[in-house]
Amino acid sequence: MNTTNKVAWAVFAILAIIIGLYPLLYFFIDREFGLLASKEDALLTNIFWNIGFYGHILFGGLALLVGWVQFSKKLRNANLKRHRTIGKIYIISAIISGVCAIYIAFYATGGIISTLGFMSLGVFWLFFTSRAYLAVRKGDLQLHQGFMIYSYAACFAAVTLRIWLPLLTVIFHDFTIAYRIVAWLCWVPNMIFAFFWVRRRGLQLG
Repeated sequence: MNTTNKVAWAVFAILAIIIGLYPLLYFFIDREFGLLASKEDALLTNIFWNIGFYGHILFGGLALLVGWVQFSKKLRNANLKRHRTIGKIYIISAIISGVCAIYIAFYATGGIISTLGFMSLGVFWLFFTSRAYLAVRKGDLQLHQGFMIYSYAACFAAVTLRIWLPLLTVIFHDFTIAYRIVAWLCWVPNMIFAFFWVRRRGLQLG
């Protein structure tokens, strides 16, 4: 691995770890923190929304936190049992977080544009994750690897959202407009990147 790739890998891992741990802040800081500041009191006191929100961020954070390790060939080959265990944790976490994401998308700030963006992300995340799981169950490792790239690209939207959102807020001077845009911008480019990554590795998904 050359220096450029090492730096890119380090940045990728650091961002995944930092944002993976980010949801813990919601337990130590006032609820006016982060995205909750844009929510109405009636929603913040809704038990079902709270289950969906915390289920999404906690299990999504866990998926992000453990998922990046799976892309290290060295770590994977060193201990296949550990790889499978982490994979199970990722799959379960992604499914729970994805289901919760689809539910809370109905209440997304910014209305129908934001709702459709985040709901689409949740659906794609569930689809790619389930296809990756079914592929490995059938012993098709190439298909599994390809779908896992797409799955984690969807998961990594948690990182790209937190990069784009403050920038867009500064540009438009309006959080709602920025949030509508980021509902799509946080994951569509990730899918494009995943497409070229899968293609470069010669993985066949069909």
